[in-house]
Amino acid sequence: MFYNAGFRASQSHIAERRAAWISLAALKLQPGSSAEGKGRLAPAKWKRKTSKRLCGTNYPLSIAFIVVNEFCERFSYYGMKAVLTLYFMNFLHWDKDLSTAVYHAFSSLCYFTPLFGALIADSFLGKFKTIIYLSIVYVTGHIIKSVGSIPTVGDQTMHVVLSMVGLALIALGTGGIKPCVAAFGGDQFEEKHVDEKRKFFSIFYLSINAGSVISTFVTPLLRGNVQCFGGDCYALAFGVPAALMAVALVVFIAGSGMYKKHPPQGNIIVEVCKCIGFAVNNRWMHRFSHFPKRQHWLDWAEEKYQKSLITEIKMVSRVLLLYIPLPMFWALFDQQGTRWTLQAARMNMDFGGFVLQPDQMQTLNALLILVFIPVFDMGLYPLVGLCNIKFTPLKRMATGMVLAAIAFAAAALVEIKVNETVIPAPAARESLLQILNLAEDSVHAHLPGSAFSGDPIHPFQDPLEYQTLKLNADSETLNFTVMYKQATFPCSQHFTGGKAYSLVLYNNSTGLACKLMQDEIQKSANGHAALRFINGHSENVNITVGEEDFGAVLTGCDVSPYRTLERGEYSAKMKVGLSGTSLDVGLGLLDFGASYTVIITGTSATTVHINTTQDILANSLHIGWQVPQYVLITAGEVLFSITGLEFSYSQAPASMKAVLQAAWLMTVAFGNVIVLIVAQGAVLEQWAEFVLFCCLLFGVCIIFSIMAYFYTYVDPEELAAQDKREEEEKAKRKEKELGYQELDTFKKTKM
Repeated sequence: MFYNAGFRASQSHIAERRAAWISLAALKLQPGSSAEGKGRLAPAKWKRKTSKRLCGTNYPLSIAFIVVNEFCERFSYYGMKAVLTLYFMNFLHWDKDLSTAVYHAFSSLCYFTPLFGALIADSFLGKFKTIIYLSIVYVTGHIIKSVGSIPTVGDQTMHVVLSMVGLALIALGTGGIKPCVAAFGGDQFEEKHVDEKRKFFSIFYLSINAGSVISTFVTPLLRGNVQCFGGDCYALAFGVPAALMAVALVVFIAGSGMYKKHPPQGNIIVEVCKCIGFAVNNRWMHRFSHFPKRQHWLDWAEEKYQKSLITEIKMVSRVLLLYIPLPMFWALFDQQGTRWTLQAARMNMDFGGFVLQPDQMQTLNALLILVFIPVFDMGLYPLVGLCNIKFTPLKRMATGMVLAAIAFAAAALVEIKVNETVIPAPAARESLLQILNLAEDSVHAHLPGSAFSGDPIHPFQDPLEYQTLKLNADSETLNFTVMYKQATFPCSQHFTGGKAYSLVLYNNSTGLACKLMQDEIQKSANGHAALRFINGHSENVNITVGEEDFGAVLTGCDVSPYRTLERGEYSAKMKVGLSGTSLDVGLGLLDFGASYTVIITGTSATTVHINTTQDILANSLHIGWQVPQYVLITAGEVLFSITGLEFSYSQAPASMKAVLQAAWLMTVAFGNVIVLIVAQGAVLEQWAEFVLFCCLLFGVCIIFSIMAYFYTYVDPEELAAQDKREEEEKAKRKEKELGYQELDTFKKTKM
């Protein structure tokens, strides 16, 4: 089997990397195949074409264009997808649940559309035209998506519309060409060049892996390290993949004159559906008891279809039954691009001076696969064999499920530790409050029924934590009593449930005043630090930090809006008063995910003092703690995905490989649908959601193991030979019966 020959490449979905081989073996029937001459899908006579050779070898020159095309296309797809979740949250301003749902809806659509691509390629347009037309749709989708990420183009509604239209076209393009490109590459070889064809698929998968690994590392850098339109450059992060897809299309068209272009030959998937439909209808028409029963419900198709086709469908149906529990694995696996990326954004991403982007962590999966495939093939599997353990394909798949479930248990433990620096959002009738004392001396704040019971709050004291205020309605005015220098000052402020506030106490002409400011307690989705300024200075101050302009912050404890900055050491440029005296004031380290309030004080244009409070703790847990969950789920992927396709390939006849390929891709699609449902329907904390997925996959694994226990492995070639023998014997009997009938007729005429 080709899996054991040469390099076995990888990417986030092993299934689509091997779609090429199965498509080649199944979406077209070669002359002389077992299906030829059986009255179904007889291949047309292909026009032989002598191709130019690559550097004097038996490799057609045309495959160079196909390999480069695939590299650019995979760079385009995975580069765009790597930054998609953060784009939804930071640019479109969706919450994490909606962002996760749309991400998985898009992923699901990408795995439904291959059915459409295979249908039009085999039944109407052929592979070449299908790739060209759908690549144009693909490029158009990328362009629309890139334009939608430019802040100056339209309003928020326009950005959402352009993004969704672009993603729909991308899903149609990438899914539609998925079953065509590698099969088209295989078509370029002559049948006698079997070794060259196998090596081509290794090179083809290498180009896929290179495109995905490079793009998932480079595209987040383009997003985070390049600033445009005053923030992360999503327009560039989407524009570069768009340009690569345009290059892919141009390169593919450039080789047009060298390709062998086989005409459409009919789609076996359609033929299978027709056969099943006829069997169901025929069984319904003969549902009454006086009709004799048949051994299998598919046998009701014998009146119209060859027995060999019916037997092959029976074989495939047994494998398809085992596919029913499989979507749950993909439901966990595909969350690397959503929930795990969002988890990474709330961790410390510093590697000794190099700062990793949260969406770059996905690259680890592809890199680990490059290590695990040879380790498993040349180390683990032979070692298990030496121990006389029968590690069958279905046992491997079940083990892969267990490892993926354990990976989510590890993710849940990491999430619990990550949450130690996260402030939970208050309930609908609760508010969070901290008190900042900007006065000259200590104050005592008191609110009946709250944690503020009159303990002293020292000047510029950094509050340890927010206190929860219970409200009697969705919003309520609360009356504080503040003691300052033996005097009592009333403070009435209006609070709204579900929000966090800072109550600022400061000196004024009457002695003491108070001001309520709303806080942002949700951590940045990309791990940036949040910063704001309160002006307790006697003059107005214009503030700039890095490339972020905080504008003019007025005297009298005015507060600036929040701005987010990448982690690093910063200084603030402050222009004080009407004279515009410019001062550089060091702010120190602004750490991952932390939220800071900088209080400015001073009495002259040349004197500025700052006091910094850390409202939200920095991300203290290092992103390296995600490595175990990536190791586990990647090991599970190797055991589950590669083995699953090898098992499916070995258990189905050649003419039915396309059916299984389509079904395999559908399990990925339905897995993303499961995540979509859970993200929108289950109101759980993130660690609890991880535990839920872990338990669900363990339960599904038990069901799958029971189904696998009763599965009997078959040899498709042996069954095909048996069907052939039975058909020959049936034909001989029929000939004998016809011979006897002719003999009887002859005798009667003589009499």
